Amino acid sequence: MKKIVLQDRFIVSAKVGPKGQITIPAIARQMFDIKEGDTLMVMGDKKRGIALLKDDLFYQLMGGVMPDVGDQNDKTDENL
Repeated sequence: MKKIVLQDRFIVSAKVGPKGQITIPAIARQMFDIKEGDTLMVMGDKKRGIALLKDDLFYQLMGGVMPDVGDQNDKTDENL
């Protein structure tokens, strides 16, 4: 596994398994306090790539931009 680690950022490789799954490297789980059972938002932009964000932070950030999205009680999988 290739890895570049600085004080507050890193670059690490992760291989995609046969079911399309990846393991989030330990350094990322530690830095972002990701624990078993946490929900991550997967965001994609064809030109910029893929990003992962813990769902609580996503809804907190979106609440400032789109107040209705900031209400975690309204989470839905419809239209996905």
